[in-house]
Amino acid sequence: MSSVTTNAFIYKKLPYDTFRDFLPITQTTANPLGAVVNPASGIKSIKDLVTHAKAEPGRINYGSFGIGNMTHLMGVLLSLAADIKMTHVPYRGQTPAITDVVAGQIPLAFTTTAGVADLVETKKLDLIATFGEARDDQFPNTPTVVEAGYPSVIVVGWSGLFAPAGVPAPIINRIYDGMAKALAMPDVKDAIARQGSKALSSASPEAFTRYIKSETEKFYPVIQAAGLEGSQ
Repeated sequence: MSSVTTNAFIYKKLPYDTFRDFLPITQTTANPLGAVVNPASGIKSIKDLVTHAKAEPGRINYGSFGIGNMTHLMGVLLSLAADIKMTHVPYRGQTPAITDVVAGQIPLAFTTTAGVADLVETKKLDLIATFGEARDDQFPNTPTVVEAGYPSVIVVGWSGLFAPAGVPAPIINRIYDGMAKALAMPDVKDAIARQGSKALSSASPEAFTRYIKSETEKFYPVIQAAGLEGSQ
């Protein structure tokens, strides 16, 4: 998920048209996401979370990094897929949200895994699931939402490279080739990994365009369900 595919629907007016004014070149990074809970919450898995939420609709509060943020939409997407009701508690960024989970003020937050790695390793938080299609290399013992029975809830943060509309295809392809080579370099991959992301190049500009389209089709109904369309 990226603001590229969500802001176009959340904001009433942007100074650009996301789908008209830019040409996708390639994805550049993937940012693993997950769900963390306070160890005293009694929630040990996505199955536990769903069971608790079904038993007491609306009683489970989950934190996000802000209204319309991908961590907010992760909660909405899971709620739709599992047919549960949770209460969203938006924070102004990651630090206050995660701080409140550690303190037990809220039981759950959706987050980047890089941002909670130290807290998970020191047992201050439990990472109950990652949201990629496959298990995260950094947390191989943590199951995915797919394993929990929710393949439609795959969510990965990403960034990418775009050019202004009208740039000739040969130039787009030349930039793509150069970026793909750069993203494959060990030192570049290591530098991106130190930032908590993974270097990732699309198979082609066309493949990146298709990916953006699929992400848009996936999250537009989620934005609508959350009542966020045109809300900002």
